[in-house]
Amino acid sequence: MPTMDLRGLSPAPVTAFTRDGEVDYPANARIAKWLAGMDGVKSLVILGHAGEGTFLTEEERLQLIRTYVEAVDGQVPIIAGITGEGTKVAAEEAKKCKSAGATGALVYPNHGWLRFGFQKGAPQDRYKAIWQESGLQCILFQYPDATKASYDLDTQLAIASQDGVVATKNGVRNMKRWYVEIPELKKANPNLQILSCHDEWLLPTMFDVDGLLVGYGNITPELLIDLIKAGKAQNYPEARRIFERLLPVTRAVYHRGSHMEGTVALKLGLVHRGVLDHATIREPLKNLGEKAEAEIFAAFDAAGIGRVEQLLAAE
Repeated sequence: MPTMDLRGLSPAPVTAFTRDGEVDYPANARIAKWLAGMDGVKSLVILGHAGEGTFLTEEERLQLIRTYVEAVDGQVPIIAGITGEGTKVAAEEAKKCKSAGATGALVYPNHGWLRFGFQKGAPQDRYKAIWQESGLQCILFQYPDATKASYDLDTQLAIASQDGVVATKNGVRNMKRWYVEIPELKKANPNLQILSCHDEWLLPTMFDVDGLLVGYGNITPELLIDLIKAGKAQNYPEARRIFERLLPVTRAVYHRGSHMEGTVALKLGLVHRGVLDHATIREPLKNLGEKAEAEIFAAFDAAGIGRVEQLLAAE
């Protein structure tokens, strides 16, 4: 199987629910078709944080993969977030995702590592087991520097050199580390695709990457595709112009009290754009309230980002 080409935008879509809280498969298919139909979108990464993936049952997760695979009809690969705690559990989860039609795996660290840290060699074994058991092409997920699940450079280099690892989604959120570690990863493995996921402040990373893997791709994919092009062209004035245009939305969606609120804000953004009819979420997420909803809607208006008319016309 050819290596996934992720040199562009890889949105991490939300999961749409019905008003009574069940997974709305037709609404999710609509999101998939809209995003996959854009020139510059390279994959869709589902079942992660933005997609409330750990809030779904196993059967819901697998059916969502099948829904996405059918909806995109081969236009782009579907990448599944793999979140199982134990190495064996994660490998079995990946195997099931592959059977459902996924091509890639965004490999989350054991979430116990967020609090307690990881033992040397354990992350490498996690990736190895997932690749060997499932054959899913793996994306190295670098967590923020503020957590104990953020891999040191030696661990990243070791994972990136393993069979089946094709990209890294880097969200270290420490530019001292970024400017040291990204060049070292590129030097050691020139074919490793570098993807930023610094949703709340993308501009500083735009000139070092092959693409973006972001929840932000839900709501303004058109502008993020242009931002990637500007970054690859090393066109700082154009990248800065797009960044400034997006800034009201960035503030309203990501500069909130908790990054988890961003998922709720993404759904409200999709409502404002006409992609979703409502912003139903699952516990433990909480609604943001009418004031926040008005702020988010006003931010889209300030940025000149309107409804997705072509999507509505197609229905």
